[in-house]
Amino acid sequence: MHEFDIINKYFSNLSKRNPSSINLNDDVFFDKAQKLVISVDAYIQGKHFLNFNQPDLVIKKILRSSISDLICKGVYPKYYFISASGNKKHFTKLNLSKISKSLKEEQKKYKIFLSGGDTVNSNQLTFSITSVGNANSIVFRNKAKLYDDIYVTGNLGDSYIGLKILQRKFTVSKKQSNYFINKYYKPDLQYTLISKLNKIANTSIDISDGLFSDTEKLINNQKLSYEIEIDKIPISKNLMDIINSRRLKKEGLISNGDDYQILFTAKKSKYRIIQSLSKKLRIKITKIGEITKNWKHPGIIVKKGRKIRINQKGYFHQF
Repeated sequence: MHEFDIINKYFSNLSKRNPSSINLNDDVFFDKAQKLVISVDAYIQGKHFLNFNQPDLVIKKILRSSISDLICKGVYPKYYFISASGNKKHFTKLNLSKISKSLKEEQKKYKIFLSGGDTVNSNQLTFSITSVGNANSIVFRNKAKLYDDIYVTGNLGDSYIGLKILQRKFTVSKKQSNYFINKYYKPDLQYTLISKLNKIANTSIDISDGLFSDTEKLINNQKLSYEIEIDKIPISKNLMDIINSRRLKKEGLISNGDDYQILFTAKKSKYRIIQSLSKKLRIKITKIGEITKNWKHPGIIVKKGRKIRINQKGYFHQF
């Protein structure tokens, strides 16, 4: 059963009297009266991270992916809570020291504060992070308008290559390996765009499960569709070099998740403002497509208007 089916069938009724839950159809809880925004995420070894050989990097990855839920809503993260399960093999003195150091670095970088949590002795290593921020308004999901332009920040696909290298399914030079693995563990969050997002975006989401998968989530309650042009999807020079040298298809590498870039839509009239912001903030913001009418047939377009079918749209939570 798909995660949305579970939510709609078993849990959505429980939230109907609570508008702050946003019908359980967004990445955050938003209490406008209290100016309170909350996001909760769970992480399991073997599912969300391969192993715990580098606990200092794993903790950075999961913390950044959690606060990304707030950042893509135009909200500054302020507090975070960590709950963890594991045993003495996971949480050795050395590992705990590395985790503490990493958290201190992340707190300084993103101006956030550890505020509580819980621990459980278990053979299974898991984390749960709750991120909290304050805001007068947020950028919701399912607020796209017909003919909105679709934008994405940063580059896509680097994290996926990093994962494949860690899984020993992809071999590259040491320099390339360091680059891609770094992108996997330490995604680039667009912190400086937070205060501007409300002014330019109609709707937004962070790319956690994959570009096409998350685009469909972005408009899942609207009878709207999208057209995205493969050639316009931004990728790094490192990824381009690999695609060219190995004759790989770009579409197979740019929608596998863990990018944590911001995917948003905006009115066409905002184009110049967005381009100006991109230059001013030194953030790569790329227009990649458009919101369209034909909601039963979303389109992924390659050269000269030719549509293609994408078999791997990203990750879907199935139970």
